[in-house]
Amino acid sequence: MTVQLPDIPKRIVYLDHAATTPTDPRVVEAMLPYFTENFGNPSGLYTISRDANDALTDARAKIATILHCTPAEIIFTGGGTESDNLALFGVARKYGNNPKWGKHIITSQIEHHAVLLPTEVLKKEGFTITETPVNADGEVSVEKIIGAITPQTILISIMYANNEVGTIEPIADIGRALLKWKKENGRGPTEPPFLHTDACQAAGVLSLDVAALHVDLMTLNGSKIYGPKGVGLLYCRRGVQLTAHIVGGGQEARMRSGTENVPAIVGLARALELAQESAAAENARLTELREYFWREIQARVPKLVLNGHPTNRLPNNLNFTILDIEGEAVLLYLDEYGIACSTGS
Repeated sequence: MTVQLPDIPKRIVYLDHAATTPTDPRVVEAMLPYFTENFGNPSGLYTISRDANDALTDARAKIATILHCTPAEIIFTGGGTESDNLALFGVARKYGNNPKWGKHIITSQIEHHAVLLPTEVLKKEGFTITETPVNADGEVSVEKIIGAITPQTILISIMYANNEVGTIEPIADIGRALLKWKKENGRGPTEPPFLHTDACQAAGVLSLDVAALHVDLMTLNGSKIYGPKGVGLLYCRRGVQLTAHIVGGGQEARMRSGTENVPAIVGLARALELAQESAAAENARLTELREYFWREIQARVPKLVLNGHPTNRLPNNLNFTILDIEGEAVLLYLDEYGIACSTGS
């Protein structure tokens, strides 16, 4: 059956900021000089390269201030997926091959594919993976995660906030419980198991204080915070060792070889600064918009089911199911009106 769409003027309504965001003009402005003026390779010794290296050092210091860590604990990467891969493979191959430790990793059933697919690869390398379940609201259980730890566990990887349903996970509670487990089992703070969190969706919304969160590794990227695509970072606590999976020139303390993308790194630092500066006001604004949208759509559309926690969720996230319809068909109809949204990741 052919459905005739009403003749409504088309305008762009972008509702998929969990996938990517436009780059803030202030971020673009900060990046521009490093494309054409200060374009040097940061590894060089001459002035134009030293200028680029200074920009790299400055960006690292700014981000370290936001994360409450040292600049040396930040590894710049090509994005969130690469950072997750470095955390998973880096820890697994450094500690998993040491008979003193083991080959057991704990994660959850709702992680991003950038975590779940590396664990599938690691299974083929002899690692045991425990995927802990979540409740109906998409929340992990601290007790179940800690209860899954064995003497062979080397890593726990739980996302900070879910990219699809928006539920915020109790990362700080997991971190505190893990520290208690280590103390009770004679493990030092720089001995496994370590706690990694993918915080790409949390930047600009939740605290990124790594000390308060008690995380050993944390993934961030630029494209979720009005920064550039193709750039990210991995926070790695001092004393936690990794095996590099990109080797070559030895950049990023030999953890991520390749000439650094200085414009993107400068943009990432600026975007993170702006996101943190406006977090309180922006969170309040987005929460109000989200609640308004949910009330209005409930009044107009029948058979709705809210996905994710009703309150403990990202302020910019609304995920719901419309019963008895096919999601992709709805997306195509909405796209005809210029409305961009998603059925998932």
